[in-house]
Amino acid sequence: MFTFFLIHIRAHTQHIQHSLFCSHLFHCFLGVAVNYMKEVKKHYNLARINWNGDPCSPREYSWEGLTCDYSKRNQNPRIVAVDLSTSGLKGGLIISFMNMASLENLDLSHNNLTGAIPDYQIKSLKVLDLSYNQLDGPIPNYILQRSQAGLLDLRLEGNPVCSKVKDTYCSNKKNTKSTMLIAVIVPVVLVSLLVVMCILWKLCWKGKSGDNEDYAMYEEETPLHIDIKRFTYADLKHITNDFKQIVGKGGFGTVYHGTMENGDEVAVKVLMETSIAESTDFLPEVQTLSKVHHKNLVTLQGYCQNTKCLALVYDFMPRGNLQQLLREGDDYSLTWEQRLHIALDSAQGLEYLHESCTPSIVHRDVKTANILLDKNLVGIIADFGLSRAFNDAHTHISTVAAGTLGYLDPEYHATFQLTIKTDVYSFGIVLLEIITGKPPVLMDPHTYHLPNWVRQKIAKGSIQDIVDKRLLDQYDANSLQSVVDLAMNCVESAAIDRPSMTEVVSRLKVLLPTTPSQKQYASPSSTKSMNDEMRKQFQLLISGEGNYESSSSFQSRYTSRMTELPPLSGR
Repeated sequence: MFTFFLIHIRAHTQHIQHSLFCSHLFHCFLGVAVNYMKEVKKHYNLARINWNGDPCSPREYSWEGLTCDYSKRNQNPRIVAVDLSTSGLKGGLIISFMNMASLENLDLSHNNLTGAIPDYQIKSLKVLDLSYNQLDGPIPNYILQRSQAGLLDLRLEGNPVCSKVKDTYCSNKKNTKSTMLIAVIVPVVLVSLLVVMCILWKLCWKGKSGDNEDYAMYEEETPLHIDIKRFTYADLKHITNDFKQIVGKGGFGTVYHGTMENGDEVAVKVLMETSIAESTDFLPEVQTLSKVHHKNLVTLQGYCQNTKCLALVYDFMPRGNLQQLLREGDDYSLTWEQRLHIALDSAQGLEYLHESCTPSIVHRDVKTANILLDKNLVGIIADFGLSRAFNDAHTHISTVAAGTLGYLDPEYHATFQLTIKTDVYSFGIVLLEIITGKPPVLMDPHTYHLPNWVRQKIAKGSIQDIVDKRLLDQYDANSLQSVVDLAMNCVESAAIDRPSMTEVVSRLKVLLPTTPSQKQYASPSSTKSMNDEMRKQFQLLISGEGNYESSSSFQSRYTSRMTELPPLSGR
């Protein structure tokens, strides 16, 4: 019995050791890959390449020149391709590439690499492109054998080593059969193209309005039951001058500038033809915008319902969107007062959706890119493709949380339960962008969610460090702290702790000066006193001394648990 007990304990211990080893491998693989790539960067002095953090995650910010495998069979993404062609590499080939066990494609062509070719014994390697360098050493047997067996596509043309060797890997011409095949196929393709062009020319020659007639065949016979204008495809061509001027692009398609008969400028959002069949955003956006009317919500002039072309026609916003003004270049910067006005405009638009619509409408994709600006810098909420209507008795439950990375409500992401507080969280991120001028996800030098970055800065008692440098200290110090407080209230992890949009609007209105004389720009003394007070409160909080109410308030505002950034879901 005792022996059985010892065997059981030993087996359990081995199981734990195995689990710890697997966990270590899972978390350390990318760290090893990072080290190898950093060795490459240091060896070749690649200062211009911004390689920081995780090379493959988040997917949208993977390292330049790297391709990662995100297939389901790999729980952890792996580097499968490295492309450093035309990167100014000099000197010998570094051996670090051989340590990347999953590497399939290595492209170091068109550089100034010299010396011998290392014996890269990587079984996964399928393409090794070293063409147009200064390599003169021998070709290792392992690489030659894999190339001759058809397991490796080796490319060495343009190197001194090819002056001594004449083989397929030293020439752009793979073989005589390929050349003959090309010689036969090219004339056939050219003749076919000529025939197709003749047919197309005849079709066009039948009538100058042939293109319009073709699209007219695909107009939906049953219009949507909404009280806004319906445009035909021919109308859109006329309004946009044959879709001449592009003012924006996205996953949905393209936005064109247009002019109506009365001279009004419009923006025409045309969905890509490939996405029409599976477009789930078009109908909700038309239905939502046909029912809502507010000065801070984009106005829908009409729509086009064609099986070949779905389009929405909006009022044109000449100042672009808030994201562009906050982050594109230093030629123009919004003042603090302008930023507060835009924040109030946006908040009023959301308040209307939440409080004045029956049932309430949740936007679900509030972000600076969806806040448009008219010629007077009035903020206009746009892009209602993800909007959902709901009431308090039946909150919307979905199988996936839709939204944009960095703006997504963590509670919604965890429970899939939609409430109006989902928009409040996203608006809090917008407020932080307005204050800092930074994106919702920071990548320098580590990946930070913007609220966490702000909490860290303020916990150190340096509130002026979070303010957009382009403001040049031209802001009201008290107003700044109030807006920071409001933003941090909005991004509380629990929806119940966040204010309503009505409360947000009320607090923003108080912060806007009614006369120029009320402006009080930040000075070194005012920011210093503000920082000293925050540092004092923070120290009291840590030591457990001081007023409980003020310390608790400070903790809830600036030192609450840092939320993890939820992964991107939806669009």
